[in-house]
Amino acid sequence: MSQIDISLFKANPYGIEIKQEDILETFDFLDDWEERYSYIIDLGKSLPSFPDSEKTDEHLIHGCQSQVWIIHQLDPESQTLYFLIESDAIIVKGLAALVLVLLNAKTKNEIASIDIESIFTQMDLMRHISPTRGNGLRSMIERIKTVASIS
Repeated sequence: MSQIDISLFKANPYGIEIKQEDILETFDFLDDWEERYSYIIDLGKSLPSFPDSEKTDEHLIHGCQSQVWIIHQLDPESQTLYFLIESDAIIVKGLAALVLVLLNAKTKNEIASIDIESIFTQMDLMRHISPTRGNGLRSMIERIKTVASIS
């Protein structure tokens, strides 16, 4: 687990200020997938900064076509897990932001109970991203669920 000050993690708006309902409403509002891709890219551009010192093999997520790093902190009082994700690919950063909206700032039980596939089906997301990006997305989710199961 990272030794970075938890305030950096808690400043991440994804999952805290920007919630699942916000994403689903925006997806419903946007008319086509070109607009939705732009929205996903904009989400990625707004990801909080990720410390360069944490871009290590230990934090690298395998199974992603591009490089993706993830770090976490557990708030011992609330038992809430906080995550930061970084990628070298802008669309993947956007997909990471979607993952954070769904799984950041949750307890391990909340993370375990979220049906991500159902949410992605509702968004029709997996049909509109490449299979390799879909695998990378699932790898991010799997890492978070693994962290939650051992925290």
